[in-house]
Amino acid sequence: MTENKNERKWIVVDAHAHIFPKKIAEKATHSIGNFYNLEMLHTGTPSLLVESGKKIGTVKYLVSSTATKPEQVEPINTFIAEECSKYPEFFGFGTIHPGYENIEKEVERIISLGLHGIKLHPDFQEFNIDDPDVMPMYRIIERAGLPILFHTGDKRMDYSAPRRLHDVAVKLPELTCIAAHFGGYNSWSEGAMHLLLPNVYFDTSSSLFALTRDQAVGLLDHFGADRFMFGTDFPMWDHRQELDRFLALGLSDEENNKILHQNFERIFHITL
Repeated sequence: MTENKNERKWIVVDAHAHIFPKKIAEKATHSIGNFYNLEMLHTGTPSLLVESGKKIGTVKYLVSSTATKPEQVEPINTFIAEECSKYPEFFGFGTIHPGYENIEKEVERIISLGLHGIKLHPDFQEFNIDDPDVMPMYRIIERAGLPILFHTGDKRMDYSAPRRLHDVAVKLPELTCIAAHFGGYNSWSEGAMHLLLPNVYFDTSSSLFALTRDQAVGLLDHFGADRFMFGTDFPMWDHRQELDRFLALGLSDEENNKILHQNFERIFHITL
């Protein structure tokens, strides 16, 4: 739990964080920073994630990493599962690459490893979210009952455009989709236009640094506070910084509690 300037206590879940093995963490972190032309505030190791999160009393972290090549899928999923066994506060998502040969078998392994969903980053993995060739992958994940956390939106490219996620969510209404970054990193208006759907949820990561208060509150009102989860996108941002930005929106206590932890509990069927 954490306290703000008014001595209010909050239960905080970080629903969007990334971790990497120590030997590649610095390289991976710099690579992401270079891709977005943003300064990374931390290095993405598990221990540094927990250290950052402790500043605000974070009780749970949704951790993931993305396979940019098919051969990275199995090692990443094994790594995430191993770190979840070391850190009980971690809530792991696996990854899949559209070019991976036996997706159904690996989804079964992801479940057996105790992971709770799939993270996809279409821009890093270079595939259109709504490419007909990846629909069989989504159907396997849907049948397995796993949610997918999608990186969504980037005006520099079209792979992860919100309109593309709309098409997938409509075709697969039983697939739980989480559209990261308020529904579209620097494509927020497109996200608002296309992603008001019953099976699409959102997180607050990598957006509050760029959105005005009115823009952020407008998106929250448009989609509904019941559909948002607080996320930092660690190691890109710092937990204290992101929580301060979120609380500065001036939402009601009820809305804050929903976004900071209650929606996470409801969506993933857990009790903290």
